Amino acid sequence: MAGRHPRILLSTKALTTVLLAFLALLHTGCSSVFFYPDNTTYITPDRLNLEYQDVFLNTEDGETLHGWWLPAHTDEPAKGTIYYLHGNAQNVSAHILNIAWLPPEGYNLFTLDYRGYGQSTGAPDIEGALHDVETGLRWLAERHTGQPLFILGQSLGGALGTALASEWVQRNEQPELNGVILDGTFSGFRYIAREKLDTFWLTWPFQYPLSWTIPEEYEGVDRIPAISPVPIMIIHSARDGIIPFHHGIRLYDAAEQPKEFLRTDTPHAATFVIPAYREAALEFMGESL
Repeated sequence: MAGRHPRILLSTKALTTVLLAFLALLHTGCSSVFFYPDNTTYITPDRLNLEYQDVFLNTEDGETLHGWWLPAHTDEPAKGTIYYLHGNAQNVSAHILNIAWLPPEGYNLFTLDYRGYGQSTGAPDIEGALHDVETGLRWLAERHTGQPLFILGQSLGGALGTALASEWVQRNEQPELNGVILDGTFSGFRYIAREKLDTFWLTWPFQYPLSWTIPEEYEGVDRIPAISPVPIMIIHSARDGIIPFHHGIRLYDAAEQPKEFLRTDTPHAATFVIPAYREAALEFMGESL
């Protein structure tokens, strides 16, 4: 019997930790579960033989955002500019490998960290992140030189990009978007929150009350139709273990034409490791020029 005692203590400690985390979730609502930032610099573009400039932007609510501008790595005029919105973990320096192939393909690239990520100040939440991505797009708009402009969002970045693109189009903002690519994106903040809460016995009874702490206007399936007539490419892996495949289908079904769907077969947010998937994205942007 004595041998069982430490295991009982460990189990009680683990349960206490889970309960404390759950109480924190009840206090803050679901918004915080979408953001897992850190401040570590994993790699900088120069380590990948890419030119870049640090960009610092001030938001209207007093935060400072850090981003990178990477010019097209070509002697020819750039084919266009891509605004990249990264996923929910770490920071832009951990995601740069997903898109480092784009400047050599002739595209300018701009990406930034949401508040609380990397060198950006503040604490992340959905509303703040939506404000941040619009701040970045307005910075690009001020420097627009007539080249085609695309939004590429992965995972959380795709959800933010969906809301941003829909509002940009509906307000007839300039410059016009030439295309939107959503890769491994969930179909709604509330929807994915309920789905994740449903998988754990302790949070299962609270999946609806907790998800209601997220404003309903953030649902991607409701926002995505308003992006039309801007072309949309939705990419989702059949074996995505983070955002299930049906989220991509829901977004595609809700989107208006012109649209296309690329079914892939990689882990979450690893799409562009495969050359064929890179080519598909380049073809989509080429058709939108």
